[in-house]
Amino acid sequence: VAIALAWAFDLTPEGMQRTGEAAPGELTEIIAAPASKRWPAGLLALVGVVALVAGAWYVGRQSAPPASAADTARAPGARADSDSGVAQGPAPESIAVLPFVNMSSDPEQEYFADGISEELLNLLAQIPDLQVTSRSSAFSFKDKDVEIPEIARRLNVAHVLEGSVRKSGEQVRITAQLIDARSDKHLWSKSWDRTLDDIFAVQDEIAAEVAEQLQVELLGVQPVVRAVDPEAYALLLQARQLAYQFTRESLDRSNELYRAALEIDPDYAAAWAGLSANYGNQAAYDLGPLEESNRLAREAANRALEIDPEFAPALAGLGAIEIWYDLDFGAAAAHYSRALALDPTNPEILLGAALLTEVLDRGTEAIEVYEYLVPRDPINPSLHAALAFAYWTSGRYEESLESAHTTLSLSPEFIGTHYSAAGAIEDLGDPEAALAETMQEPHEPYRLLGLSRIHNAMGHAAESDAALQELIDKYSGGWAYNIAYTYAMRGEADSAFGWLDRAIENRDAGLAQLGSTTVFDNIESDPRWVPLLERLGMSPDQLAAIEFEMKIPR
Repeated sequence: VAIALAWAFDLTPEGMQRTGEAAPGELTEIIAAPASKRWPAGLLALVGVVALVAGAWYVGRQSAPPASAADTARAPGARADSDSGVAQGPAPESIAVLPFVNMSSDPEQEYFADGISEELLNLLAQIPDLQVTSRSSAFSFKDKDVEIPEIARRLNVAHVLEGSVRKSGEQVRITAQLIDARSDKHLWSKSWDRTLDDIFAVQDEIAAEVAEQLQVELLGVQPVVRAVDPEAYALLLQARQLAYQFTRESLDRSNELYRAALEIDPDYAAAWAGLSANYGNQAAYDLGPLEESNRLAREAANRALEIDPEFAPALAGLGAIEIWYDLDFGAAAAHYSRALALDPTNPEILLGAALLTEVLDRGTEAIEVYEYLVPRDPINPSLHAALAFAYWTSGRYEESLESAHTTLSLSPEFIGTHYSAAGAIEDLGDPEAALAETMQEPHEPYRLLGLSRIHNAMGHAAESDAALQELIDKYSGGWAYNIAYTYAMRGEADSAFGWLDRAIENRDAGLAQLGSTTVFDNIESDPRWVPLLERLGMSPDQLAAIEFEMKIPR
């Protein structure tokens, strides 16, 4: 039935319509096309038919009640019973805040609706007993026609908060509604007509109503939004939305808007922290001068802390600079410890702390953090990729592959994922499959790294040399650390140490992993190895002496 309907009808934005006749000459054009264009179309048609049959089977299974405990497959983030391994439903105290709809006549006000949604999400996330889906997953459904129950199923939450924002000058109308996604029933809804000056009180009221409806126990004082100048607040929301685009132009424009907000309110800690994060990202993604970007990031974070010594995101920002630029892990641990004590459920702070535990060679702790974060951000490919890499470096190869496949199902070209998957496959003893996996890596530097490593392991010296030389010719400036460990894996100690010296000179961020990685195992017996680690503060004894306790919220 599904195949017949799909053959006869098309689903269009205007609804279901009968499939039209082929345009004159259309079939002749298809037949005359070169084979290189013809066979993909035929293959896609075949895949479509198979998908329809599989889809009908899947819908049948989804609409039927679970038959037995053998049905253990679950969506990313689904809870599992620790004894049986059976997938469980979402926690009752779980919620996703969807991006509020912009109902303003001006489409340029989209940033304001998104910003209100994100502020509510961050506010609710401060309630320890409430599991709140992170922004990256919740906002992935923006402008997509997906029903609330299906969104909740994919995010594995019991409740969804949605709404709309209409802004006209100083007047704002906000509508919010809380939905029990399990029954698709509205639990609560309300509208507010306020001025921009009252916007913060509205957000506090919504958060309080949600907590009451979900019967969440508030441990301590109800979190509230800090009221600031409304014009500065609007500029911050616009700056934050631009920052998420991660381009040179968007970050520069975002910086301008943050500075404009700070001209209105020089003591706006959140704006200083946003500016710091932008400069940090410009340094991390080679979108600005490395030394200057890190200096500006540090200055902005310190200014935020002068205003509010307990502003956790600024503390975490300093911690990140100390890990990846200063290589001062003791200072990083102090800042992350303080940030976690102040904001223990903040996903960005938790992620940064997890990376610190990896750097300190405490990979098991990092995995525990990633496994905590994934259910709260289940369709964020970055988290699954981080988990895949952590599993791989911890020798949990099958789990690494599973997480890598999840990453690729969410983002088929996610940078470095085929590379790490190939590493896990190689370590499982199948170099031919690892080579095939490496060839699928879309990011050329990672593909060349993988080819050099795997060809070397297979005894293909010429192919390994060629891939490594191409990497050096094209990417030596930013990939010195990676080139160094490739030489180390090939057992070429002199070349490895030469490239490590270059990485130190370039302040290559990869050096932060030097004391925790296994990729330099082949040269660890070299008399130069331990003195190098000690000079950088990364010997096993130096790392073990750093006090950092990673507490995962429960």
